[in-house]
Amino acid sequence: MRLRIAPPTAGPSAVSPREPDDDAGAGGGALVAGAWVARPPDLRPPHHALGGRDGLALQKAAEGVAVLFKQLYKVTEFGAVARFWLGPNPYCVLSSAKAVESILSSQRHLHKSWDYTLLHPWLGEGLITSAGSKWHSRRKLLTPAFHFKILEDFVDVFTSQTDTLVKRLRAKADGRPFDVFHCITCARSTSYAFRQFRPWLHPDFVFRRTSHGRKHDACIKTIHGLAKQTISMRRKARRAKRFAAQKKAPEEDFGQKTRQAFLDLLLEYSENDSTITNEDILEEVNTFMFAGHDTTTAAMNWFLYVMGTHKEIQTRVQEELDAVFQGSDRPATMADLRELKYLELCLKESLRVFPPVPMIIREVKEEIQINNYRIPAGTSVVIHVYRLHRDPEQFPNPEVFDPDRFLPENCNKRHPYAYVPFSAGPRNCIGQKFAQLEMKVVLSSILRNFRVESDIPWEEMRVHGELILRPKEGNPLKLHPRK
Repeated sequence: MRLRIAPPTAGPSAVSPREPDDDAGAGGGALVAGAWVARPPDLRPPHHALGGRDGLALQKAAEGVAVLFKQLYKVTEFGAVARFWLGPNPYCVLSSAKAVESILSSQRHLHKSWDYTLLHPWLGEGLITSAGSKWHSRRKLLTPAFHFKILEDFVDVFTSQTDTLVKRLRAKADGRPFDVFHCITCARSTSYAFRQFRPWLHPDFVFRRTSHGRKHDACIKTIHGLAKQTISMRRKARRAKRFAAQKKAPEEDFGQKTRQAFLDLLLEYSENDSTITNEDILEEVNTFMFAGHDTTTAAMNWFLYVMGTHKEIQTRVQEELDAVFQGSDRPATMADLRELKYLELCLKESLRVFPPVPMIIREVKEEIQINNYRIPAGTSVVIHVYRLHRDPEQFPNPEVFDPDRFLPENCNKRHPYAYVPFSAGPRNCIGQKFAQLEMKVVLSSILRNFRVESDIPWEEMRVHGELILRPKEGNPLKLHPRK
């Protein structure tokens, strides 16, 4: 396998077709009919190959993915619109707010790239991986499940489960380091990145005959078993209680349907519409088990790391918590969470520095012009969120952790697509309010009970980018009880 990079130059003049592995650089290595027509023929920057001109050797899964993430970051040094090839497949990498807006704001470029088909054995064609009319209908169907009234009902669930987490953490709060990432997350997406950058493993009949493929299938079987069990239990509960299990609508909403949570909504639709199959329900349950767990727990892991390396900021967050809760152990309410203004600023800044989803990949089905470059149909467009959030034009001194960046007066000065931890536009994260609420409940409870400390300096933390952003060598933290 060989990954080759070349920066797009001035455009958008078309040139004659060139193969991506033309080392001589004549014609600039442009491709036509499924690839590049982005430069006049007199501008021919040299090609650059990731990992050297002999290609990138991928000996170990974790090492290979980590190197690739680092190298893809370097691609963005060519400019806000850059390009590389993965085998025969052309990719365009976007890393500026203006360039990213061209894709994320569009109603036409909503298709995920072929890379996401590697998730089909796990997620099927749920809301993350589907496209076209199926995506539109699912999005419309599921949107009511994330109404703010539903979210308020989940605060009690969040606080109950957080109490369990705090009890687990209390057993580790002895001042000795432990890996908080593996304590609060599940490593379920590793095989995706391992397979993504190994084209010879893309065919299912090959992958499933490898040791990684067999392990992958065993994990999928376990995950699907849990999802099926959850669906079955909820279906039985609905049959037993039917309407009694649903909270009655407020008097002012008399005559309207009671708002239902995600799974109840899916089950109700399936009961009344035979086109919603058990497989459809399973796809969405698996999708939200991933989207609602892996991303939020990764984000909380990074927030705790940030607190552990910025003691003054942590102290200010805890002073705010003490002022709101007055030293009590009572559960947080929606009113309490609205008062946690500084914690919210810190959470937003943490999501900027360590976005839980470091890259989003779309496939353009028709030619599009971005920053004066013509991107042909069939190109996979990588939105490099990790690099976008470090654009010094939008975020001066981007490696400095500064929650005040998200004060209203500072946000108003920024491009609306400079900060996209939950994506943006018509295909943004449907559950972002749910995730933010969950994180505020969990993180506020942890910091009410513990002081967090990290011995890994800010500049030495090594990240590992795949489906979610992970600490490459774990995130050892020390916890100290506050009470």
